[in-house]
Amino acid sequence: MEPERATPTRRPTDADYTTEPDDELPVELTTLPWIDVHNHAHTLSWNDRERFALSGCHEMVMMAAAYYWTPYKPVAPEDVRYLWDDALNRLDPIRRSHVFDASLGIGIHTGARVENVEELLDVMPDYLEHDAVRAVGEIGITGSQHVSRWELDAQRTVMREQLQLAADYDLPAVVHTPPNLDNVDVPYRERGPIPGYELNSDLQQESVIEAADTKRAATELDVELAEEAGLPDEQLVLSHADRDIAPFVLENTDAYLSFTISYPWLLGTTARDVAAVIDEYGPDRVMMETDSAGILRSDVFSFRRAIFDLYRLGIEVETIREVVYENPRRVLS
Repeated sequence: MEPERATPTRRPTDADYTTEPDDELPVELTTLPWIDVHNHAHTLSWNDRERFALSGCHEMVMMAAAYYWTPYKPVAPEDVRYLWDDALNRLDPIRRSHVFDASLGIGIHTGARVENVEELLDVMPDYLEHDAVRAVGEIGITGSQHVSRWELDAQRTVMREQLQLAADYDLPAVVHTPPNLDNVDVPYRERGPIPGYELNSDLQQESVIEAADTKRAATELDVELAEEAGLPDEQLVLSHADRDIAPFVLENTDAYLSFTISYPWLLGTTARDVAAVIDEYGPDRVMMETDSAGILRSDVFSFRRAIFDLYRLGIEVETIREVVYENPRRVLS
């Protein structure tokens, strides 16, 4: 029996054998505002930052802490402070140029050892009093450093003092949790006779964390240090989340778990991971971030795509809004 024709074509098409969907896709998916609690957008181009605005970014926190912009190892205090100053210098032009609200995170990254770090800890309060600074970050225990090893006890001290400052100034702390890159094929690049700087794995130091799961061990230390510093869990954002770390964080703490979704080629994290965690634990303490930076191949539009994907994976619009907007707004309030 010939199907009732859905098209005027001479021969049947797929449309003749399909039914109309029960519900139309909600237009809210294109208009939901979102907040990026962790990026390095001050290192991107104007065009890249404008893509944040075009895809609906309402607010962002740009992390001025990033060891890979300091070309000298070990890192000196003036190298890190230059990064803070440079971010502050760029902030006003960024605010004038784009429709999203931009602010900064100030912190000491432990991806490479910083010499005489006390000099930075002494001046951090002056930066945290600046009205442009909305977070301490990105910080966090790191297993392996680039070029110059930073022993775990020294990292713990630096981390605890920064978390104490976050508590003293009533700011959230955005914490880098080290990803597991053992099975990631990172392409080695060359520029003439000079190898790609951070991609030269021969310069990576042995891990200072003796554990089968470095990410879990580092995250447990971060949570422990936050408790010692008196920083409430509700002000602790654990970045670079994955499904493996979710049970520890969401069953044992009240901290927020933020999934980096803009470079799945490196971290392997997608909206499917976010949806799975929401399904199991609910949306109350789940967030997403881009961590976009000029040093890394990342996709600004990935955030809006992840919003679409979460809906396709069965997450309701209001739940998505809680994850991408309400939760980060609560943390930054």
